[in-house]
Amino acid sequence: MTYDCLIIDDEKLLADSTAEYFNLFGVKTAVVYSAADCRKFFKENTAELLLLDINLGDGSGFELCKELRSTTEIPILFISARTSDDDQIIALSIGGDDYIQKPYSLSVLLAKVKAVLKRYGSKNAVIYADKHLTVNTKSRQVLADGNLVKLTSLEFKLLVYLIQNEGRVISKQELFEKVWADKFTGDGTLNVHIRKIREAIEPEPGKPVYIITVWGDGYKFIGGK
Repeated sequence: MTYDCLIIDDEKLLADSTAEYFNLFGVKTAVVYSAADCRKFFKENTAELLLLDINLGDGSGFELCKELRSTTEIPILFISARTSDDDQIIALSIGGDDYIQKPYSLSVLLAKVKAVLKRYGSKNAVIYADKHLTVNTKSRQVLADGNLVKLTSLEFKLLVYLIQNEGRVISKQELFEKVWADKFTGDGTLNVHIRKIREAIEPEPGKPVYIITVWGDGYKFIGGK
């Protein structure tokens, strides 16, 4: 069976109430309470998005995320009562797409989930394609010169955001706020991710033709190659 959302959380009351709320508003949602049950779920079912708690009774949500990322690129949103900045950094670096603090507002969380499903679940999910580069948000795949290239979840989000704003100069501050959801992210971190994306997609990374640096302002994606 195919679900819009799978919640993986050992706080049963919260998980069940969240799923009930989502189902009430048309987001088909299933719930499991452990990493082991998550593995069983995917043997017979699929989901378009995961809400994953960090603390699970039989393991770590971080470890489960890394395991899932070896087989799927669907969006993974962490949900946690932990407030450490380090936890948020780890969540994004291992393939998480967002970090949502508990306790959360059900209506706000539902809106976020619907937005992610809309962004990545479109049937016409190829958001950019030319003779060299193809970017597909449904499969979350990037092809360069016909070859599948590997980007981290954060790098993929960054590339998608630039493409969605093709031709417009995007300030670093906007990228921090819209992609990282953290206005205090440093320039060095962004520069490293841009370099890695260029190494993956550019015909000549040292002479980029897709992601252009606009000195003093930010970055711009140029298509039509």
